[in-house]
Amino acid sequence: MAKVKAKGQKGKKITLKTAKNSIRISSDGGRRLDLSKMGITTFPKCILKLADVDELDLSRNMLKKIPSSIQKFQKLRWLDLHSNQLEELPEAIGTLQNLFYLNICNNKLTTKNLPEDLNLLKNLRILNLGLNCLDSIPTSLGALKELKEIGLFDNALTTIPNSVKKLPKLKKLNTKRNPFPDSTKPEEHADSIKRIETLHLVQEKDLCCSCLKMCQDERDKLNKLKNVTSSPSEKPSFPLLLTPNSSAKDNQEEWRLRGKHP
Repeated sequence: MAKVKAKGQKGKKITLKTAKNSIRISSDGGRRLDLSKMGITTFPKCILKLADVDELDLSRNMLKKIPSSIQKFQKLRWLDLHSNQLEELPEAIGTLQNLFYLNICNNKLTTKNLPEDLNLLKNLRILNLGLNCLDSIPTSLGALKELKEIGLFDNALTTIPNSVKKLPKLKKLNTKRNPFPDSTKPEEHADSIKRIETLHLVQEKDLCCSCLKMCQDERDKLNKLKNVTSSPSEKPSFPLLLTPNSSAKDNQEEWRLRGKHP
């Protein structure tokens, strides 16, 4: 008789040896600890012994919490926590004064649970908060004067504070797929051609589960529309690709690479 597994999802245990073997040298010579896509459910305490790394990637896991001990990573310039199950972040994240890239998209963060000390990250240049549960953006983020790019796509936002929109160095503000009132919707929503020009295709295997589900739903809608408006001879065929995938491009490697060139 097969044993019945205990309730709850048990993640992979990360040992210090595994963590050490996961250190890579990034393109600019920094030390990057890459623990992405490893099925981690709990922040591995052993990596506190490697707190001198420049970059930490814990993306695409199943983390629900980041401990206050994250403040030990004082050299950290690049932190990627996207595609986990985070509902909150510790106030201690505000102590990471060298951080210039922070990706926390595709989690379960609410406005209420965003740490107030996020506005202390004075050197932050790229911040990705897309694909969360935010219904508003704290005006205090306007204190991050070095910000060049902000991702706020796929939330529940109805307005963006002027303190954020008028940041002096801001070059890109992605607010796509938020329920803005008609009078405040970004212009690109009224121009379908402009939106198609920024469409990106990726392979199915490169998407996290939530992005894949969203893309599959959108693809089904597109197929239904094409059946009504187009003849079969006009339909292109992309058997291994999914569209649209602006979310995946916004919250993945492009953000990291841009952060390398402030």
